[in-house]
Amino acid sequence: MQNVMIVGAGKGGIAVLKLLNETEVLNVQVVIDRNSDAPGILLAQREGIVTGTDWLPFLNETIDIIIDVTGSERVFQQLRNAKSKKTVLIPGSVAFLLAQLLEEKEELIQKHQNESYKQELIFNATNDGMVVIDNYGHVILFNRRAEEMMGVKKEQAIGQQVVNVIPESRLPLILESKRIETNQEMILGNGRKIITTRIPIIEENGTIIGAFAVFKDITEVVNLAEEITDLKEIQTMLQAIIHSSDDAISVVDELGRGILINPAYTRLTGLTKEQVIGQPATADISEGESMHMKVLQTRRAVRGTAMRVGANKREVIVNVAPIIVKGKLKGSVGVIHDMSEIKSLSRELHRARQIIRTLEAKYTFEDIIAHSEEMLLAIEQAKLGAKTPATVLLRGESGTGKELFAHAIHNASDRKYNKFIRVNCAAIAESLLESELFGYEEGAFSGARRGGKRGFFEEANNGSIFLDEIGELPANTQAKLLRVLQEREIIRVGGTKPIAINVRIIAATNVNLEKGIANGSFREDLYYRLNRMPIHIPPLRKRREEIPLLSELLIQKINRDYGKNVEGVTQTAVSRLMNYDWPGNVRELENILGRAMIFMNYNESLINVHHLPELRSKKTGNELHFSENSKSVEPNRSLSGMVEEYEAEIIKDTIHRLNGNKTLTAKTLGLSVRNLYYKLEKYKLENNSTQ
Repeated sequence: MQNVMIVGAGKGGIAVLKLLNETEVLNVQVVIDRNSDAPGILLAQREGIVTGTDWLPFLNETIDIIIDVTGSERVFQQLRNAKSKKTVLIPGSVAFLLAQLLEEKEELIQKHQNESYKQELIFNATNDGMVVIDNYGHVILFNRRAEEMMGVKKEQAIGQQVVNVIPESRLPLILESKRIETNQEMILGNGRKIITTRIPIIEENGTIIGAFAVFKDITEVVNLAEEITDLKEIQTMLQAIIHSSDDAISVVDELGRGILINPAYTRLTGLTKEQVIGQPATADISEGESMHMKVLQTRRAVRGTAMRVGANKREVIVNVAPIIVKGKLKGSVGVIHDMSEIKSLSRELHRARQIIRTLEAKYTFEDIIAHSEEMLLAIEQAKLGAKTPATVLLRGESGTGKELFAHAIHNASDRKYNKFIRVNCAAIAESLLESELFGYEEGAFSGARRGGKRGFFEEANNGSIFLDEIGELPANTQAKLLRVLQEREIIRVGGTKPIAINVRIIAATNVNLEKGIANGSFREDLYYRLNRMPIHIPPLRKRREEIPLLSELLIQKINRDYGKNVEGVTQTAVSRLMNYDWPGNVRELENILGRAMIFMNYNESLINVHHLPELRSKKTGNELHFSENSKSVEPNRSLSGMVEEYEAEIIKDTIHRLNGNKTLTAKTLGLSVRNLYYKLEKYKLENNSTQ
């Protein structure tokens, strides 16, 4: 590399410096200018090049070339007189021209290298072996695949006579004959068989400048044949799998013509191969459009489409997907599911879910029937309460569904995967209630279990506890419950160490807690702790519009419990139910429907008026269905006479409604069978009844 000194660091000097810095041939060692702030001086300093204001101290034998870009003839003469004979002095214009030529040379070299690299990439990427020779028979190209097949490295082949590298090569003969040889079989020295094509390289003027050979290993062709055989085996295997599937499967080509069906398809649709193979995709459809054709048009899969297929119009669910090979649509495949099986599985799943739900919290808000404004408001409040850890107090009459709400609140909260403990405070003896709720230590009392026992609150840790009939708690237990609400900890009976708990309390009551506070049976401070989020559940008489839907739901439940198959309630019976006050609320409704279903005949599927017991008005005490027939007091008749006449009319109407069944009539009227026979004889009704 030649060392250069640049004299003059103005515009010309900085241009020469930039050009020389980009070359790898010349090394700028020093830059001189009288102006220490000249642009070239500043650039040289940034590049780490020595600078100065006088060239004379730097003029020594290490400087091979001096470039004068001052433009001063005097400076040029001084430099020429002072330099040594070995040092070359070049004017700035000449230096600039040389630098440009060097730059162009490097660009051309770089471009040539890039093109060579690209060509080599292409040659090496091909799966065929390639050998190229010049017109003297020397190898000038030898790609990677040729290396693998010939067992010769590229470095050993390039520049050698081709027959020295491949003794069996016929490329020298191609140079002489200038003829193409295609698909020639050849055996190499290593015993490998190849198929080769040899082509001469001829210029436009007819001068031959070389030849090249392209060759492929026959073993690869054999492998391809084996792959084809394997594909056929795979096809046979897939057909066997499709035919063994219990799901009905059909395949069509890109034109929508049937090409494959399995036996399950024939069983489901009743169509044979002859009726489907080669026929349009619409051949099996009795109702709906062809999903095969839709998929072929859109190239998108279709899932869960309901339709009817076959002569019997079988109801099915269809999933169809396109068959795309290397970006080309080749057809579509459809899987058909029988809806009757799906419905059966759905029923089994529903039944299983119901069983699972009985293990913990059984119900959700979806199980609560609500149409009235009061009930909808209660559900909205309960859903809001489920999202907070606040204590919820459920208030309402007995049988309105307070426990149902408690289950739903737990299942809608973030504690739904933890325990839900139910405690009826009125059902546990007062002496045992405290130990059951809070647990006890070993030896706390006689008969205490060894090792102690966890209470309901500990069992419900990180979950929810439902305290039903909270108004029945004794005073001492109320005090302990207040501590649980305030401190979030309990102390077992006979223990001294507090146990921290994280329990969500849902309380319920059907009594007036405010009256309890007034008469001293319920603690006021506990009331304010429990009543943080009160939810009032309306009685059934205030939401009569829900009775039809409630009846339907309850009948389904009773059907499962009793093994019945009752379908519903007649409109007349529904009207009777909706005219009753229901002091026992939903629980009473369930009781009446269950009693009616027990005494129904096996061939009856609807609950009618005559299946229902006598529903007496709470206000008047009269039977509802006789209220329209009540008689006014007639003169000159005694009260006992009118009562007997009214009693006879009731018995007559009831026995007629129950098709003369005297046993059921006696049960319905709350009489013994013997007493009923006595009254039938007394009122001379025996001839009007049938057994």
